[in-house]
Amino acid sequence: MATDQIIVVLVGITLIIFVYWFFLKRKPVAETTADGSVEITVQGGYSPEVIRVAVGKPITLVFHRTDTSACLEEVVLSDFKIRKGLPLGEKVSITVT
Repeated sequence: MATDQIIVVLVGITLIIFVYWFFLKRKPVAETTADGSVEITVQGGYSPEVIRVAVGKPITLVFHRTDTSACLEEVVLSDFKIRKGLPLGEKVSITVT
């Protein structure tokens, strides 16, 4: 195999690994605490992105926004018909079942 072919194969493998890491890595899953709440940090998105909740149990989502982006000024839970503003640096609680 020629040197240029080896370089192309190595670059291809590197790109495949990067795509897997960037797009397909496992997202952290949050469990509810004993009091039925989960704190969600709003910084360029929501962290954690996935929350595991028992069916029919109420849960309190506590959003803490630290990002100044205008796109994150509000959270919308359309299935629950909830729309709430997220003031910068403050915690906002939303309880859903």
